[in-house]
Amino acid sequence: MCGIAGFTTNNPSEAELDMVKSMVSAMHHRGPDAQGALLLHGAVMGHARLSIIDLSEAGNQPFVSEDGRYALVFNGEIYNFQILRKQMEEQGIRFRTQTDTEVVLALLIHEGVNAIEKLNGMFAIAFWDNEAGTLDLIRDRIGKKPLYYTEQDGQLIFASELKAILECPNVPREIRPDAVYDFFAYQYVPDPKTIFKDVFKLEPGSHLHRTRAGLIKTRRYWSPEIGEPEPISMENAKAQLLELIEDATKQRMISDVPLGAFLSGGVDSSGVVAMMAKGGQTVTTCSIGFKEKDFNETEFAQAVADQYLTDHRVHTVRDGVAERLLDICRFLDEPFADSSLVPTFLVSELARQDVTVALTGDGGDEIFAGYQKYATDWRENQLRNKFPSAFRTVMGQLAPALRRVPNKHLRRAGSLMHSLSLDPAKAFYVTNTSLDDHIWQLLLNDDFRQTLGDYHPSQLTERAYHQCDSKDHLSRLLYTDMHTYLPGDILVKADRMSMANSLELRSPLLDYRIIEFANRLPSHLKFDKGEKKIVLREALSPLLPKEILNRKKMGFSTPLAQWLRGELKDIAEIYIFKNGHGLAQLFRKESVKYVWDQHQSGVFDHAAILWGMLIYEIWWKRVVALEY
Repeated sequence: MCGIAGFTTNNPSEAELDMVKSMVSAMHHRGPDAQGALLLHGAVMGHARLSIIDLSEAGNQPFVSEDGRYALVFNGEIYNFQILRKQMEEQGIRFRTQTDTEVVLALLIHEGVNAIEKLNGMFAIAFWDNEAGTLDLIRDRIGKKPLYYTEQDGQLIFASELKAILECPNVPREIRPDAVYDFFAYQYVPDPKTIFKDVFKLEPGSHLHRTRAGLIKTRRYWSPEIGEPEPISMENAKAQLLELIEDATKQRMISDVPLGAFLSGGVDSSGVVAMMAKGGQTVTTCSIGFKEKDFNETEFAQAVADQYLTDHRVHTVRDGVAERLLDICRFLDEPFADSSLVPTFLVSELARQDVTVALTGDGGDEIFAGYQKYATDWRENQLRNKFPSAFRTVMGQLAPALRRVPNKHLRRAGSLMHSLSLDPAKAFYVTNTSLDDHIWQLLLNDDFRQTLGDYHPSQLTERAYHQCDSKDHLSRLLYTDMHTYLPGDILVKADRMSMANSLELRSPLLDYRIIEFANRLPSHLKFDKGEKKIVLREALSPLLPKEILNRKKMGFSTPLAQWLRGELKDIAEIYIFKNGHGLAQLFRKESVKYVWDQHQSGVFDHAAILWGMLIYEIWWKRVVALEY
């Protein structure tokens, strides 16, 4: 894995070369093996390399064509590069290295940028044409690899991480208000927004083209569309899916450095480990556990490790989260509050002691309907359809009062009534957020309330839900998560926390062929009356212990409420109350104290909003106030 950076320029100079070198240096963790920068005829490009394929210096970037016309910087891995290379060699094209980077460059030169659709992998690409003066930025289909960009003073600036773009002095750090609201609602800032007004993320499956004259055009070359399901039996679906997973895993095991796997003890990661062990090799597996039993999955991971005789190692999180938090947050360039970033960082740190590449089970829940929220939504939708709209309107009017009472059973009843009063798209937003509108309005100060106007983050969920090209409700939920939660949360967490440890993660279940196959399946093969991930479990059933297949999903979660009353209480009080200068621009201090006291009493659980405040203030102090 690597980091890329660069910008277009009318007057390439040594000063601008030094600027790109600074951008690359800011991402040293993404590529500690080699760093390079190059002046071109209208652009400067840089690269930080984590060597995975062809460890020789010949694989260093920027990579320039033999005639000097084209240059490329590339972050990621192309899993079918050997097939593409062989096809091009049969056409007379010759290669001087064993890298997938050279294959990507040759493909773009000889077949044009539209040939990116032939690539199977995770990637962020910057492709420069010296003669035409054009720059192409390309991001992989589902958004595994990040790519930020901004246009300043006629320059197009790009990088793998926001911190690299902020190395450029002409990039303003003006906070985008609606992105702040998004962050507290979703725990991340969704594509294509960033926390800053004038900086953007290139959306997954997108291609940006910039002409010599500075005209910019973007297009979506791939999207996880669903459409109408194709008729197929369970037996055929199982067989085809198993074949796809086996091939996707095999492709992701190509590496010139040590390779292992994350093993949570869930169906997805356990299935990947089973596939890796098929070849008879000993797999290095890593798991994270917690001292709190309700959050600890290590016994299930151990069962899989025992079955496949893996070289297994476990790290149990007992104490020290507060001491590690500031260090971990250094790798977050914008606010990000999925608390499982902590165990993801720690398991990446553990894995990096022995391997440079690790396979994961990411994607199975979003593609095959594995989350409990889908079951919750199904039950609520069943109830919603039984009540007339007028009655649901009354429910919505009664719900707010119930949701604020101390009795937890009445609060749950109020939450259910609130959800039932909404249309399915808005109700799914409520399922996806832990931000209570009443608490949010209580916290807002007058200035920030006025700045936000009538904006509400639910617009993002509702837009994705209604854009889905299927009338099936579950399909719309999965489509929504594949366009929002998966690229905005899961893949950001995986990329930043693994790259913080110079570790490359690969996710077989996110192979685009598996996504397209799953999206063509009838919904009942994925989810039926509360039973989740049906076809995936059926396909993997011969390979996994029954206790793995049948156990209730725990999820990669953390004891956040307990942490904020114990382990993280002191550091949270310091940042939220003693510092709190970033939060003061958003919230009323007395309301923040009210929410804090309610949580500390144990009567209410405000862990999500308080954790978001802590993360936001740590980020604001470091990135905006520049108090490192």
